Amino acid sequence: MERKNAWEKYREDADKKKVFDFAEGYRQFISNNKTERECTTFFVERLDAAGYVNLDDVIANNKSLKAGDKVYAVNKKKTIACFVIGKQPISAGMQILGAHIDSPRMDLKQNPLYEDTDMAMLDTHYYGGVKKYQWVTLPLALHGVVAKKDQTIVNVCIGEEEDDPVFGVSDLLIHLSDEQLKKTANKVVEGEDLNLLVGSIPGVAEDEKELVKKNILNILLKQYDIEEEDFLSAEIEVVPAGAARDYGFDRSMIMGYGHDDRVCAYPSFMAMLEMDAPEYTSVCLLVDKEEIGSVGATGMQSRFFENTVAELLALTGEEGNIYLHRALKNSKALSSDVSAAFDPNYPSVMEKNNTAYFGRGMVFNKYTGARGKSGSNDANAEYVGELRRIMDDANVYFQTSELGKVDAGGGGTIAYILGNLDMDVIDSGVAVLNMHAPWEIISKVDLYEAFLAYVAFLKFAR
Repeated sequence: MERKNAWEKYREDADKKKVFDFAEGYRQFISNNKTERECTTFFVERLDAAGYVNLDDVIANNKSLKAGDKVYAVNKKKTIACFVIGKQPISAGMQILGAHIDSPRMDLKQNPLYEDTDMAMLDTHYYGGVKKYQWVTLPLALHGVVAKKDQTIVNVCIGEEEDDPVFGVSDLLIHLSDEQLKKTANKVVEGEDLNLLVGSIPGVAEDEKELVKKNILNILLKQYDIEEEDFLSAEIEVVPAGAARDYGFDRSMIMGYGHDDRVCAYPSFMAMLEMDAPEYTSVCLLVDKEEIGSVGATGMQSRFFENTVAELLALTGEEGNIYLHRALKNSKALSSDVSAAFDPNYPSVMEKNNTAYFGRGMVFNKYTGARGKSGSNDANAEYVGELRRIMDDANVYFQTSELGKVDAGGGGTIAYILGNLDMDVIDSGVAVLNMHAPWEIISKVDLYEAFLAYVAFLKFAR
């Protein structure tokens, strides 16, 4: 079943402007927020401005919650959940928009700085599924935090301003790469070779060893208040430097770092800001660590979400584990993550009747997984039927997809983890080209249709 191109809805200039204005807000968001910490800070600032209250403050002040109240909770500055309390009891179920805000990248190791042949280098460990050869010869920036022993925090963002230096991983020149080019693509650049070049001027010291490294340490101390030992308690991410850009003569697309999965997180969050007095409690849950299996204290497999819902239940007068179990079982969720867009340069890995296309709107994946649906959440047919009704009634353009041909590969999301809580959940999101590359591409109209889909889901489900 072929779906229409969503741009058909926006032929009038005034309608098209809505798409482009929303996309511009998103473009600025991913340009300025390239880590999960930065995204969380952005969302907290917007929530505070919109009248949401930190759940910790509600608890500390011994207040209760009622229909229409807006609260949020933050987990270790990397995960955030926001809620608008509905008219129905929370135990009757919630409408949940879930996505992740971490992206593939490189992280500095705990002992990263060294000198080799009069060059200062930073050692890295790649994070998530990447084609390592894509990360060489690019201008790269450093984002993150350094936690010093006295618990002061040094925020790091180097490489984004016009007068900032940038960094990079070198590659072998074509003239000497005969042996390199005989290797398979996953061996052309090895993980241990992803080392950043960060300096080459020697400093002055009585000890003439590693003078370039000493000069870099001197710069770090003077300009950023960072000592070498501070790297032990730092979280510094290496990401592509520069802003996201409009893509194509018609500016219909955006090229940027981190579309996976901020292209789903941003419209999910913006949809929450549209909620005032929902029938059922509206939720936006934005988590960390999806790219490495959703593990750890800030991943979807942590108890953060369940614990937060338990607090909300107590604050609305529904105390006891049975109410938590009912609330989760009766909830409905969209687990939003990107889908692979059909690429006419690489058609062989796609099955054209079951793939996502640029410009055809929001994507629903009844199941993901690998090959025999391994690791997949497989949404119930009744739930898919309900979502079809909601989208059609709201005039939201949507399409269905799988992640490539059956035996071509596959992938997963946080959907199965939500499914393990016994709720109805389906994978959904936005189609992306160059997924997991340093620079990914999305369609502006797909982004906007996703926003409309999330609003419709929160307002009209059930």
